[in-house]
Amino acid sequence: MQKPENDRLVKVDTLSWGQGPHLFEVFLEPTCPYSVKAFLKFDALLAEAGEDRITLIIRLQSQPWHMFSGVIIRCILAAATLEGGKENAKNVMAAVAAHRREFEFDNHAEGPNLDVTPRDIIKRLEHYSGIKLAEAFAIPTLDQAIKWQCKYARQNGVHVSPTFMINGIIRPNMSSGDPVSSWIEQLS
Repeated sequence: MQKPENDRLVKVDTLSWGQGPHLFEVFLEPTCPYSVKAFLKFDALLAEAGEDRITLIIRLQSQPWHMFSGVIIRCILAAATLEGGKENAKNVMAAVAAHRREFEFDNHAEGPNLDVTPRDIIKRLEHYSGIKLAEAFAIPTLDQAIKWQCKYARQNGVHVSPTFMINGIIRPNMSSGDPVSSWIEQLS
């Protein structure tokens, strides 16, 4: 028996850039202001450290106090299943970063986003990113990729975002407020 089209197993492109020996993993919640601050430094990190020296991997860390976290993370991973893969996912993350207030509640519990549905969030992300997400978002097996992100974070003791991990070791002394040059120093 053949699986229905919307129940197909999907390949989610790993959110990875560079091919260097130092593995620089960052656990982000896309609407968290501190995660956004870190995300906006990643291109500079790759340029300054050198893509032959570092492999940057974005891991997604859902946090329940960011009320649309699960929907947005599913959209990012859905984007990574489409042609364009990780670059689509990066564009969706950039759209959230550029319009963060439209994807977050005031004080985590108030404001106009109380009247917004998950379907509205998907439409906003499609509008800002230019990527059609609704069909990929609806693929039931996408849950596997979401659960993998959660399990991987838990196995590594990650509870908040952003959390930085270099070569498999959590770096609690690193923050989104650090200059890129400070992050690069941690590679040694």
